[in-house]
Amino acid sequence: MAKRRISIEDGRAALAAVRSGSTARTDVATAVRYLLEELAERAPGNTVEVRVPPYGATQCVSGPKHTRGTPPNVIETDAETWIALACGDVDWSSAVDDSRVIASGSRAALVGLLPLVREHPVEAETLEV
Repeated sequence: MAKRRISIEDGRAALAAVRSGSTARTDVATAVRYLLEELAERAPGNTVEVRVPPYGATQCVSGPKHTRGTPPNVIETDAETWIALACGDVDWSSAVDDSRVIASGSRAALVGLLPLVREHPVEAETLEV
């Protein structure tokens, strides 16, 4: 497993900033790269390449490994869509159907791997007196 380049703390801070409306390039780039690293950590392998230009790319999902040229399974999307997918704000099939994701190859799908981040509302505890 590759060592993280983006610390979890920095990644979460950047993601929170973007989800709060920041469009600063450093926030977007850090959030995208953090989420790509998270995907690669949760689904290690070299079968699928996920690209989010111009910010980054990662290989993930175990299975046959490619060594040269364009990988047989490629997923490409923009930063906004990648963050929305990773956070569960949009589902995989909707993003593909809306052409927000371009997926080529028989294994080019992230169904079951997304979302990577879920925000749970804090539920108030009820106290019995």
